[in-house]
Formats: sequence, C-alpha cells, structure tokens
Amino acid sequence: MKAIIFGANSQDGIYLSKLLQSFNIETLKVSRINSDILGNISNYNFVEQLIKQTLPDFIFHFAANSTTKYEAIFENHETISTGTLNILDSVKKHSLQTKVFITGSAAQFINKGQPIDENTEFDSWNAYSVARIQSVYAARFFRSLGLKVYVGYLFHHESPYRKENHVSKKISEAVKRISIGSPEKIEIGDIKVKKEWNFAGDIVNAIWILVNQNKVFEAVIGSGEIYSIEDWLHECFNLIGKNYKEHIIQKADFVAEYKVLKSNPALIKSLGWKPLISFNQLAKIMIDC
Repeated sequence: MKAIIFGANSQDGIYLSKLLQSFNIETLKVSRINSDILGNISNYNFVEQLIKQTLPDFIFHFAANSTTKYEAIFENHETISTGTLNILDSVKKHSLQTKVFITGSAAQFINKGQPIDENTEFDSWNAYSVARIQSVYAARFFRSLGLKVYVGYLFHHESPYRKENHVSKKISEAVKRISIGSPEKIEIGDIKVKKEWNFAGDIVNAIWILVNQNKVFEAVIGSGEIYSIEDWLHECFNLIGKNYKEHIIQKADFVAEYKVLKSNPALIKSLGWKPLISFNQLAKIMIDC
C-alpha cells in the first residue's frame, strides 16, 4: 500500500508518517521545504503528475498555515482550497480507488460555547475558516461524483512539533527556559479561555480510523474535554516547581476569539477511537521533549 502526505512537516504529518510506516505503508512525504518530495500543493501540474505516477491508496491533505490571522488569507486559500481541488480533480482523472482525507477545523463552525458536532452549522468567523469551508464543500461535491473523500474536523491538539505561535508551545518553551534560569516573563492574553488540549498522536489515530470507514465520511475529532489556558500554565509551571503567576504578564487590551471551544466526539468514539494521552501527560511530554 502507498500513501501521500501533503504537509508532511506539520505535527499531524509527522505523527501520521510514523503510524503509516508502522503498518508498512509506503509513505511519500510532500512539503515545500525539508521533505522527501519538494513541491507546492497549489501547483496543479505538480499534484497531478505525482498522483498519476504513484496511484496511491491514500492521500492526506494537512498543508496549511495554521493561523486564523487575516494576513494568511491568500496563502491559506491557495494551500487549503486550491490544494484540495488539485488533489480531488487529479484523483478523479487518474486514481479513482484513492481514499482522500481533507483536514477540517473547529474554527469553521458556529461557536456558542456548546459542544460542536458534525451537524453544527459552518460560520466564517475568521479568515482561516473561509478556506476550510470551501474545501469541505469541494470534498462533498467530489464525493457525490463517486470519490471516497473524508473530512476530519480537528479540534485543538498539541505536541512537541507545534510552532511557537501557538500558546501551548509558547508556554512550554518559556517554562523550559525559566527552569534553567531565564528571567523572562510570558506575555499572554485571556488565560480564562477554555479549549481542548489533545495530543497530535491521538488525533492521527482517529484520522486513520475514519479513512477506513465505508459509511462515515465526516467526523468531529476531539476529546470533548476542555481546560483553560490558566490550567495549562499551572500544569507546566508545576512540573518545574514554580508558580506561573510570578512569570506572566497579561495583555490588558487582548480580546479572545472565543471563550470556550469544545467538541462532541460521540461519532468518532462510536467507531472505536479514544484519546490515550491526558492533559497532564501532554504537559509533561511538552516540557520533557
């Protein structure tokens, strides 16, 4: 068996590569930089030729700039939206047996603070969600043409491979520096915001379960367990025996995008998945890495 991972340098791509290789699935890792295959998913000719030549059993689309900031709107349109169309059209032309996974996001749903599931309506409340919503409608269209296209709506998940523009990694890296004497203060926004703190390795296990279904093609993927940023601060600083309150500066004018972001993972759990890494175990992984 053979798989292509677009966005192979992402935390999801890294953990999925390890999972697929444990099943002896030949894995072609694609990224714009530092990867086995260098290429841009927004380049149709590149995507088409790769799919035509390899005829993979699976394709996973993780490529994206993981930020909701407006400045990335055109980059994410090219990578997420155009990239999705490039994959699906090429599969339709050359490799109908290929199963395709398209990444969805918690950030593309109406969020009223209640658990979000597959039936929750979409809402483009940030620039990132625009591309995600477009890619899902493309997935549904090509599914109507007979392709096996899956969408996993991923809720927040973390790992040592996270970039420091994410609050989890920003905090854990600062804590490690503080543990060896750094006098720095962590500048941070609303620490009362609650979200999920899933482990990326658990999330890709759920993705693998999803793409091996024959009747379920879209699923919310998350634990349904939420913790505040303050909880994360406490957990990380507790691991080095310090009080987080002595090492942070809160931004007075910061306005959070939401107060609570929580999944209802009943469907994916009904397929046999459950997260294995707890909140405190995740903090230890991030600090010990």
